[in-house]
Amino acid sequence: MCQEHRTESVSEPSTARGPGQTRLCRPADARRAVERVVAERCRVTHTHCDPDALGDALLVASELTTNAILHGGGVTDFHVDVAGPCLCVSVSDRSDELPVSRPPLDARGRRRSGGLGWPIVCRLARAVRVSELPTGGKRITAEVALP
Repeated sequence: MCQEHRTESVSEPSTARGPGQTRLCRPADARRAVERVVAERCRVTHTHCDPDALGDALLVASELTTNAILHGGGVTDFHVDVAGPCLCVSVSDRSDELPVSRPPLDARGRRRSGGLGWPIVCRLARAVRVSELPTGGKRITAEVALP
C-alpha cells in the first residue's frame, strides 16, 4: 500500500468536531488523543488494552503528525477513531505532495538523519490511504490493528 500510494479524492473536508478530532495538533496532542480513544474502547468493550498495539498506534499518530508539520506545511485536521478491530488515525496537511521513503544513504554514501517516519507508518499500519482534499492538501489515514 505505501509503495502504491492509493490516492482518492475527498468531496468535502471534515467539519464535525468530536472528542477525537481537532484542527491544530502537535505530536504530543496526537498521542494523548490516541491514548484517550484506546482507553475508552477498552473500557466500553471490557477488554485488556494491548500495550504493543497501543505503542504502535502512538508511534503512527506521532509520525504522521510530525511529518505533516515538517513536510506538509502544518496539521490542518486530525481525527482518531476506532473502526471495528482497528484504530484509524487521520492527519491532514497543506501539501499536495505524496509522502516518500528516502534511502538511508545520500549520494556520497553518508548516512542521512531522519527520513524514517513514513517507513515506520507503512510498517506498523494495516492499511494506509492518501486522499486529496478539494481545497488543496491531503489527508493520510492509517489503520492500526487493535487485538
